[in-house]
Amino acid sequence: MAIENAILEEIKHYQTIIIHRHQHPDPDAVGAQLGLREILRASFPDKTILAVGKHYAGFDWLGQADTDVTDDQYENALVIVVDTANQPRVDDDRWHTGKAVVKIDHHPNDDAFGDLQWVLDQASSTSEMLYDFYAANANELTLPQEAARLFYAGIVGDTGRFMYPATSAHTMAVAGQLMATGFSASDVNQAEDEVSPAMARLSAYVYQNLNILPSGAAYLKLSDADLEPFELGETDSTSAVVPLPGKITTVVAWAFFVEAKDHTYRIRLRSKGPSINGLAKNHGGGGHALASGATAHDQAEIDQVIHELDALVAQDKGE
Repeated sequence: MAIENAILEEIKHYQTIIIHRHQHPDPDAVGAQLGLREILRASFPDKTILAVGKHYAGFDWLGQADTDVTDDQYENALVIVVDTANQPRVDDDRWHTGKAVVKIDHHPNDDAFGDLQWVLDQASSTSEMLYDFYAANANELTLPQEAARLFYAGIVGDTGRFMYPATSAHTMAVAGQLMATGFSASDVNQAEDEVSPAMARLSAYVYQNLNILPSGAAYLKLSDADLEPFELGETDSTSAVVPLPGKITTVVAWAFFVEAKDHTYRIRLRSKGPSINGLAKNHGGGGHALASGATAHDQAEIDQVIHELDALVAQDKGE
């Protein structure tokens, strides 16, 4: 039995299904989670279908998770975790208290959790996978227009407006099938492209202060003190500026170091060519070949990551 069909059979066995996504979500995490909720609610109106996770006002245009999910609802529930590579990143720790867990994800399966796993690291997004889940079971599932809108938003977000290498012919075909349901794709594109005035100022700061090494490696450290003058609101996220160095012709791979509440630094790594997930694993992280994350615990580790990134890019260029 194909995995898409096996997941549907698992869903049929439960009256309550609770869908989780990763912490600090992006459009794919939210779109995949809420889009799956829309499909299951439309297809199984007698079941209780819930989505959980911290509220971020910046994603209200996509919808909101359920705020009244109680602990006892997990007792006999099927938990579906979408777009989450490893267990510590799952938003809401109650995910492991359900009866069974299904993992659906497009990141490398370095943390193979869940009773049933569907992981395709070559897929552009989890939203693309969930459309394929619907298509494989179209005789039993309903795709509401709102689910199509949500999946499209997830695909647009994780492909960088269809610019990233993970965008395949299949990705474009799926986007077309979703658009055919009639939602306004231009509204989604506009919502994902807009930034607040504070983020616009931060974007200018990134371009002005980015350090570009002769190899083509680039980096920028953003401490709390650096970010304070921008007065970023709760809906602003520094993740929005991470793709910017990729627009510069001489930049091959880059790293952002963003200070966390515990004064460690969250590392966001991106690349146009050389694989950087091995570098991320060296520092307690991981991810895709061209988009990964990790953590630096002090300035010495930041310096080490910069050195490794510089060497990696130089080696890729044969220098």
